[in-house]
Amino acid sequence: MNVKTATNKVTQSVAVPAPQKALMSVTDGAAERIRGMLEKRGKPSAGVRIGVRTKGCSGMSYTLEFADEKAPFDEQLTAQGVTILIDPKATMFIIGTEMDYLEDKLESGFVFTNPNEKGRCGCGESFHV
Repeated sequence: MNVKTATNKVTQSVAVPAPQKALMSVTDGAAERIRGMLEKRGKPSAGVRIGVRTKGCSGMSYTLEFADEKAPFDEQLTAQGVTILIDPKATMFIIGTEMDYLEDKLESGFVFTNPNEKGRCGCGESFHV
């Protein structure tokens, strides 16, 4: 778009793209746990794949599985040296999510903090957006 200034000079404005929201972030604890799981697997892996599926009382739940290879439309991110593949069907549901690994006396597991969630079931296993 051309714009005239007060001195009648024509200048051109340039559109600057908005910053992109990170697809997903992974804490050091989660990356360390994934690394340990991959080392104990006993066979080469492309990384782990994160997805969502219909499950639970709130509608969807996260999935995590070993990935033997990268699928054609998987999104890929590397965090602290660990490769994480994101199922293309899950991408729109997990933009901006933080993945962590927590351990306490009674339980341990991966925890997803998702800014897109509108609600979660009482037991914490499923969510909806």
